Amino acid sequence: MGTRINKFIADSGLCSRRQADKLVEEGRVSIDGRTAVPGDTVKDGSAVTVDGEPIKREETSVLLIFNKPKGLVCTSAEEEKDNVISYINYPKRITYVGRLDKDSEGLLLLTNKGELVDGLMRSRHGHEKEYIVTVDKAVNERFIKSMAAGVPILDTVTRPCVAERIGKYRFRIIITQGLNLQIRRMCEHFGYNVVRLVRVRVGPITLGDLEPGKYRAATRDEKRAVFRLAEGP
Repeated sequence: MGTRINKFIADSGLCSRRQADKLVEEGRVSIDGRTAVPGDTVKDGSAVTVDGEPIKREETSVLLIFNKPKGLVCTSAEEEKDNVISYINYPKRITYVGRLDKDSEGLLLLTNKGELVDGLMRSRHGHEKEYIVTVDKAVNERFIKSMAAGVPILDTVTRPCVAERIGKYRFRIIITQGLNLQIRRMCEHFGYNVVRLVRVRVGPITLGDLEPGKYRAATRDEKRAVFRLAEGP
């Protein structure tokens, strides 16, 4: 039978299954020396390469919880000197689950299981992501209610969300989407600029007191909870 090529690549920790499909379509993947095509399967013992580099399927799942500091870039591109993968320097091939932009901080999950990336990134599943946001002007009730109701950005309107004022210039927000620079754009719509943006929770996983720039392995219970979440309702 074998394993579909996109799943094999995803299970290596190189990228998500969707990104693996793109690699195959671009002709960058080979199976036993033959250029792979969409839908190909990989049999036991077959040699798979991406851009000429051999990859192998990882059987043991890795899930890391990382407190990303400001300035790191969510990319695996080695030409980016501040890329998050090189910074962590984990001994196994891993990829991140959901980007944090360069100026944002906080909880970032990393794994070697592509299906986890795919599952958690499906917006229709509505996984919660919680942030603490500091802005440049005093937060008032009108702003909070407007943020929670949905904001027109990027030719759409954001889903209703939870927003709560927690300080003169700070608020908590829980969203179930991952639009590009979503929270920053939402704030800008109302004339606010984000000074600091920290993600503190993804689904059941919380940042806790993990120091910036440090990571830890997820516990067995955390792994189970995240993989259940990725499967969707």
